[in-house]
Amino acid sequence: MNLIFIHGPLAVGKLTIARELELITGFRLFHNHLTIDLVTVLFDYGSESFIELRESIWLNAFAEAAKSGTSLIFTFQPESTVSGSFPEEVIRIINDYGGHVFFVELKCPEEEIEIRVEADSRSEFGKLRSLPDYRHLRDSNIFDYPCMPTPNIIIDTSLIQPKEAALAIRLCMQQDRTL
Repeated sequence: MNLIFIHGPLAVGKLTIARELELITGFRLFHNHLTIDLVTVLFDYGSESFIELRESIWLNAFAEAAKSGTSLIFTFQPESTVSGSFPEEVIRIINDYGGHVFFVELKCPEEEIEIRVEADSRSEFGKLRSLPDYRHLRDSNIFDYPCMPTPNIIIDTSLIQPKEAALAIRLCMQQDRTL
């Protein structure tokens, strides 16, 4: 079982690249907004109950996938409401079942993120699409997060198309012998 853990800031292209990766690997896509959308029906975003349930769903989904040998692609935006131990818990769960976590860091210049945040494509999952709201959240440090594990690959999404990024990830995984 493999888990491709794609992380990066808002509007960097995580879901777009994950969809391309899903097509070329056959791995199932577990987009973080699926959980967020579910949990916000029950609890306010950022509340203690929201945080506990969201992470419980994520971790239980990883454990069940690992138990069944189902490889996943997971998209994740590091931010302050996620516990600092979350990535290590993910690694522990996957490793306990003999699997491997492959970390992909996506990045792009802040100017590009500010352009992308208002894109129509972000409305599919009710993602943040307001530049003033994004700037407010950014400036209030909501996107601060303790260090993520060292990535297996870093991709600047302003320099490469999504399909090319997915192919680069697959190639890196093959060279790492995790695919």
